[in-house]
Amino acid sequence: MKKIDRYILFKYLTSFFFCIILFTAIVVVVDMSEHADDFVKSGLSASQIFMDFYLGFIPRIDAMLFPLFVFISVIFFTSKMAGNSEVVAILSSGVSFKRFLQPYLLGGLLLSILLWLGYQFVVPNANRKWSEFEKKYIDINFAPSQQNSTYKQNIYFRIDSNTYAGIKGYDTVSKSGSNLSVQRIVNNKLVYNLRAMNFRWDTSLHKWSLNNVVERKLNAIDEDVSFSSNKIVAYSFKPVDLRKDDYLKDQMTTSELDKFIELEKMRGSEMLSTLQVERYNRDAIPVSVIILTLIGAILASRKVRGGSGFHLAIGVVISVSYILFSRFSVVFATKGDFAPWLAAWIPNFFFGILALYLYKKAPK
Repeated sequence: MKKIDRYILFKYLTSFFFCIILFTAIVVVVDMSEHADDFVKSGLSASQIFMDFYLGFIPRIDAMLFPLFVFISVIFFTSKMAGNSEVVAILSSGVSFKRFLQPYLLGGLLLSILLWLGYQFVVPNANRKWSEFEKKYIDINFAPSQQNSTYKQNIYFRIDSNTYAGIKGYDTVSKSGSNLSVQRIVNNKLVYNLRAMNFRWDTSLHKWSLNNVVERKLNAIDEDVSFSSNKIVAYSFKPVDLRKDDYLKDQMTTSELDKFIELEKMRGSEMLSTLQVERYNRDAIPVSVIILTLIGAILASRKVRGGSGFHLAIGVVISVSYILFSRFSVVFATKGDFAPWLAAWIPNFFFGILALYLYKKAPK
């Protein structure tokens, strides 16, 4: 690595971390002012709030805006270099524009790997910590009309290729519910039916405990009926599978999410597209860091009359366009027939083409 590479890489990384630390501090201050009443009602100390809430909130918000931080920091320090004629001096010394972009690529790759690792392990655990605090101390302060209740009603899903289950009511906190029904269908014929008045998760046995159970086994011409006051059953679904809330997919590590997606595929779940988009985004968003790094470096390396202000304005427009593009594609995938992998990767595809076009047109 040459001295000029270390110089550019140092400016890149220091600008990025300064940007993310500064923005994080601003977001935390604003969030504290919004949730001050909830924190007071919780009765927790400042250290408990920081450990239980903000150690989950900060990684969550930083990961969400990570590509934007990268783009703005690249625009900022490269525009300063161009304004001081440093870029002109580098290129005039015989360094090709392709060679000039190499430290940007290296920095973008390092940050991309950092974000990818964060999405695999750090961010899901942070989301779990944040959401638990949110549901316990903040969501509880909202009106019951809002969809924040831990009690789920009318749940229907597939247990395996032949077995289906229905639940009238289930409490995600106590891990107990009422009116469980299980049907097994073979060759379009009902061969087994179970109904339980109440059920709960047995934490010691890691199985479901059913109360007031009626079982029917249907034969060709008759049926066998049995009654039991209590029955322990090892179904393939667990309490986490019944938590159909907005936080669930964000709290799973990538390996857990992969297993959950396979299970939901088998069940024919209606939330499958949302889960798949989340999974593909964990690989696609880190790649966007490299693409936005190149776009920012190419745009800001040209010395213009507007200086850094002009470059930052262009950067904000491109960043907003990228975010809007991503949101629209996600909506089409979750609410329509758009392929989830395409929804996650299509913004990178179009902005990758934009990066290539800008590179071809850049003065060298």
